[in-house]
Amino acid sequence: MNVKELMQVAPVIPVLVIDDVKHAVPLAEALVKGGLRVLEVTLRTPAALDAIKAMTGVDGAIVGVGTALDGNDIKNAAEHGATFAVSPGFTSEIGAAANKLSMPLLPGVMTSAEIMNARQHGFSELKFFPASQAGGTTMLKAFGGPFVDVSFCPTGGINANTAADYLSLNNVRCVGGSWVAPKNLVSAGDWDAITELATTAAQLPV
Repeated sequence: MNVKELMQVAPVIPVLVIDDVKHAVPLAEALVKGGLRVLEVTLRTPAALDAIKAMTGVDGAIVGVGTALDGNDIKNAAEHGATFAVSPGFTSEIGAAANKLSMPLLPGVMTSAEIMNARQHGFSELKFFPASQAGGTTMLKAFGGPFVDVSFCPTGGINANTAADYLSLNNVRCVGGSWVAPKNLVSAGDWDAITELATTAAQLPV
């Protein structure tokens, strides 16, 4: 599955911060049950790689790594079963590493120059990050003029109340967000509540 196909599985890609690996499987099961199958596990905690490995065993889950900063992050995640990678920015080094491993990469951009650099390296499906701080829907509308071949997954500061505004744009295929798996519900093991949030998110119009 390439990045374009991943972006079309569901309107929301959950951005997950997992502190305890014991939460990985039930969290993945709750999200998949709600209709969100593409799961981004960020490399922000010591448990992240083990969580990725555990989640790959959940039926229907498509598990990737987030906050990948360099080729080593991508290599380590691939060894733990990640099938795609998301980075907060783009460098030629991380692009080359992803290509070498045939790892679909959704690289982050924030400016026109960064979009042009990513395009020159063959990447036209991009993460707009941090979305709300970088101009939100207004900026994405502006990008739609010069970059007609680029599609975005805006991430950063998006929530249940603003996701539909982003998804209504022609150059947005999906959004990334953490609101579908809030830390308090994960810590409490309230998987039914997370499934409910996921179900609502999965029904957002694209």
